[in-house]
Amino acid sequence: MFMKMRMLVLGLCVGCSSLWAAGVSYPNKPIRLIVAFPPGGSTDIIARLVAQRLGEQLGQQVIVDNRGGAGGTLGTEIAARAAPDGHTLTMGTTSTHVIAPAAYTTVKYDPLKDFEPITLVASTPYLLVVHPGVKASSVKEFVAVAKSQPGKLNYASAGTGSTTHLAMEMLNAAAGMNVVHVPYGGNGPAGTAVLGGQVQALFGSMPAVLPHAQAARVRPLAVGTDKRSPALPNVPTVAESGYPGFEVSLWLGFFAPKGTAKPILARLEKELTAIANSPEMGALFEKNGASPLTTTPTELTQLMGRELQKYGKVIKAAGIQLK
Repeated sequence: MFMKMRMLVLGLCVGCSSLWAAGVSYPNKPIRLIVAFPPGGSTDIIARLVAQRLGEQLGQQVIVDNRGGAGGTLGTEIAARAAPDGHTLTMGTTSTHVIAPAAYTTVKYDPLKDFEPITLVASTPYLLVVHPGVKASSVKEFVAVAKSQPGKLNYASAGTGSTTHLAMEMLNAAAGMNVVHVPYGGNGPAGTAVLGGQVQALFGSMPAVLPHAQAARVRPLAVGTDKRSPALPNVPTVAESGYPGFEVSLWLGFFAPKGTAKPILARLEKELTAIANSPEMGALFEKNGASPLTTTPTELTQLMGRELQKYGKVIKAAGIQLK
């Protein structure tokens, strides 16, 4: 009996020692941050800003690994299957952790079961922009042009089932218009398409679209959030433009594979929260049209649960079902 008790105590001590060592020695090599979209998009922009500072705080390089494709599901699946040692993380978004699991029938990860949520770091509005050749300076005028030419105007998205896709489909439904969807492989290529006039409109994430709007390469019509963006204070919301209740935004946060040790998760949460809430990072976010937003792991899990229901209804109403 004494020996059994002694072995139990020793086992518990070894377990505690392992966790302690995981927290103290971490990280012991460069960290891979998987971004499930191509370079140049909103997720990539915010990820690189935070990755540089996180690397400085942890004393190890944080390498951004862009793995775009299939609405963000390919890279996110890679992250879900990675070793849970804290040396592979992913920047999850509304698209990868809420919309894709609801839109794709063959997603090979569960956003709630296969990841350890750490914290959000930022949120950003979606910005409705049009090519300068479109004769519209407001949502009302854009809707009128679209209705006068049903099926003739096209809009780009970061991919079928992405938030940029659903945002415009929500506006299509609210306004009773038919602007045709043309999917691209990320926010960067979608932005290039509207800049070049291959499509007429884009409901893009702010960090990717803002520089072009500020340089008058595209014309901003409205933001999708319930409040105006400080980056473009003169641009109204969609709700202000005649569609009350309209709200769509992008959140961005850090996730680790399921099973990552709690001391590692706790340290990452502490460092990321401090980085996101620092005045320097806040200024960089604002410059790119984003705002700092942090959560506890529990709050992030609850947010995903609510939004899985919200966007699931939109996806069902739009008849979107992807393989």
